[in-house]
Amino acid sequence: MAEVTFFNALREAIDEEMSRDPHVFVLGEDVGRYGGSYKVTKDLYQKYGDWRLLDTPICENSFTGMAIGAAMTGLRPIIEGMNMGFLLLAFNQIANNAGMLRYTSGGNFKIPIVVRGPGGVGRNLGAEHSQRLEAYFQAVPGIRIVSCSTPYNAKGLLKSAIRDDNPVLFFEHVLLYNLKEDLPDEEYLLPLNRAELVRPGNDVTILTYSRMRYHVIKAVEQLVTKGYDPEVIDLISLKPLDMEAIATSLRKTHHLMIVEEDMRCGGIGAEIIASVNDQLFDELDAPVVRLASLDVPTPYNSTLENLTIVQPDDIVKAVERLLA
Repeated sequence: MAEVTFFNALREAIDEEMSRDPHVFVLGEDVGRYGGSYKVTKDLYQKYGDWRLLDTPICENSFTGMAIGAAMTGLRPIIEGMNMGFLLLAFNQIANNAGMLRYTSGGNFKIPIVVRGPGGVGRNLGAEHSQRLEAYFQAVPGIRIVSCSTPYNAKGLLKSAIRDDNPVLFFEHVLLYNLKEDLPDEEYLLPLNRAELVRPGNDVTILTYSRMRYHVIKAVEQLVTKGYDPEVIDLISLKPLDMEAIATSLRKTHHLMIVEEDMRCGGIGAEIIASVNDQLFDELDAPVVRLASLDVPTPYNSTLENLTIVQPDDIVKAVERLLA
């Protein structure tokens, strides 16, 4: 075991997969000699060369399209978005090409690409650098959406994503890169379609993902002192949802809360509520509670920024109301 930061866990995953498979390469803005905007690819160009750590112009639609074409020929590209919000410029390539080509070609092409990079509300990054794109892409058929939350699952999930034959959107939160955790020395992979049980409990199921996992943990510390016993599940897989894990928990607690950093309108929580109502409505003893960000562009001011997203005290109060 060795203590590894979140960004180095991602770096290890990329390094190991590039070493294992010569078809794997990275492309994006400043991924080569600069080492990536958050140093996830630091010094890898020295080991693999400039063609496997390919620095691109600031032209997201072009290099994403190029990566999809490379995937069609048998390569396995990893696209780094310097900030995931910039990849809205490549929405057409991701949705109309990456998500569809395997189907519209009758299965003649596989599109094994990973689109990864930082996103979420940081510290005073302003609206355009605080985007959460999971809701934008959840309606796109043919892609997987994964949101990592710890150094351990970041490494195991990224290795699995690189090996997957489907396009994977791999979301990392900008405020988690310096987290540290002991990682196994031996190789491991994690499934892309499974949630993680963070804390077992009996009173209420709290579903969350990404940075909100830590806000929920802080809230649970307070709730336990007040006599509550919440169960916490980190969704990890946002498309497809792990409905088996959600069902198992809900059949025990019969109360459900969703905590996300995405916007409330049309977010992942909205999709979960619809799926629970379709499949598990009789298990509910109360309406589902959803805590999400305000439907406003994220302010630059730190006080206003904090007011737009869910805080641990909001979670505590919501659980108390739900179980009152």
